[in-house]
Amino acid sequence: MSNLIAIAFDDEQSATKFLDEVGRLKREGLIELDDAATLVRNRDGKAKIKQASNLVGAGALGGAFWGMLIGLLFWAPLFGLAVGAAFGALAGKASDYGIDDKFIKETSAKLQPGSSAIFLLVHNAQVDKVVEDLKQFHGEIIHTSLSNEQEAQLKEAFNAA
Repeated sequence: MSNLIAIAFDDEQSATKFLDEVGRLKREGLIELDDAATLVRNRDGKAKIKQASNLVGAGALGGAFWGMLIGLLFWAPLFGLAVGAAFGALAGKASDYGIDDKFIKETSAKLQPGSSAIFLLVHNAQVDKVVEDLKQFHGEIIHTSLSNEQEAQLKEAFNAA
């Protein structure tokens, strides 16, 4: 089961740097993510959301491959490629799993201009090593789907910087 963790930062760059570090930890096998998103609220108050994974692009790529392969069987590989890419993109757009966009937008309204936040859907992690590495970013945990006890321990660990 995955847990949602939302962390706010006082500046616009920290969420992106935090996500880069999470990516490094993921490559080292210390954390497994199902999804991630960053939210930046510019100084003018506009919010920009960036999903870590592009489902539309991945769907189009997979659809193009399978469409071309099937198209080869019927001597129409380019037609199969185009149709497969289109259907793959539609499937990717329709399969919006992971972090709820509505929740991200609701959270963005609570952030101050010039700040940022990151949303992680964590499947598994070596918590002690991950927290030790990530607390350098001085984020404030604003929401989790953890139990109250686990959330309190995580907040305490992040505040021990």
